[in-house]
Amino acid sequence: MSIVGLEWFHPWFLVLLPLALLPWFNHNLDKTVAWSALVPVDPLSRIYSLTMKLLATLVIGSLILALASPKMPEKKVERIGEGAEIIVLLDRSRSMDNPFAVKDQAGSITVGGPDSKRRVARDYLAEFIKNRPDDRFGFVFFSNKAINLLPLTYNKQSILATINANALGKGLSDTNIADALRKSAEMFEGQTYRGSRIVLLVSDGGQLLADEDKEQIRRLYREMNLGIYWVYLKSNTAMTLEQEENDNPLWSDIPERKLHSFFKTLDVPYQAFEAGSLAAYAEALEEIDKQHYQALIVEETLPYESKADVLLWLALLALLLVSASHVYTFWGVKKAHE
Repeated sequence: MSIVGLEWFHPWFLVLLPLALLPWFNHNLDKTVAWSALVPVDPLSRIYSLTMKLLATLVIGSLILALASPKMPEKKVERIGEGAEIIVLLDRSRSMDNPFAVKDQAGSITVGGPDSKRRVARDYLAEFIKNRPDDRFGFVFFSNKAINLLPLTYNKQSILATINANALGKGLSDTNIADALRKSAEMFEGQTYRGSRIVLLVSDGGQLLADEDKEQIRRLYREMNLGIYWVYLKSNTAMTLEQEENDNPLWSDIPERKLHSFFKTLDVPYQAFEAGSLAAYAEALEEIDKQHYQALIVEETLPYESKADVLLWLALLALLLVSASHVYTFWGVKKAHE
């Protein structure tokens, strides 16, 4: 219930507020005199009496209002920070359960171990997010379908919990990067442009995209003013995204290179980081962290702020003054009868 700009969580206590007027109905000190001229004019006593009644009213009223539990409502405020709006686009296909950065085919037999690509991705992404307090993060994971698990938020606990949960279980066999790229861009639809926007793709593979998919992705990424960073978790340390002179002929038309070539034609900021080791993966995230600290409008949610403690302190102060007055009166009467 909202009254005078405050949210009252126990508003039924407010019906007791008339009790605060009780001190004004105390007439037990009234005296009847035969002739009013015998009563001296004493304005100080009148002021004292009014003050005591006001203080007693303040004590009762403050206690009743405190019981009603008033709180300042939750509100959103904006401030200028440094950071970016980042969609973490994480591959959850079955290949991410394979060991990270092996040098030969035999090393890729173990599945889902502590050195799997998805667990490595989880650990380093968590550190990356913790080091960027002003960033706004969203999360999309994909295998055969893309799922928007978490919309853009400043809540770091939410994004960290989502990343940790994503490392559980095993992935599916297919990969649909086209759908994932579209859903990542669509997260920004209807959003106020606040500053640097990034899609951070963490994947160990690519996909051959249809012409229709390419056009949709190109249009969305230009309209939303997005940049792409691809941290490519290499399954084989010898293979690179860029074609080289002494390449294995089997690598010439692999989906990863096709996707890399497509990203370069998007006419949006794009950079690929080839992570062939834990050190290279850490360096890639560190480089991204350094590059994107631009001025950003940060929206923060201020939680409910209780005002009951202020009322309780006010009641205590008024009660102390009333108590001190009664102690002084008792002392004065006792002194007068000695």
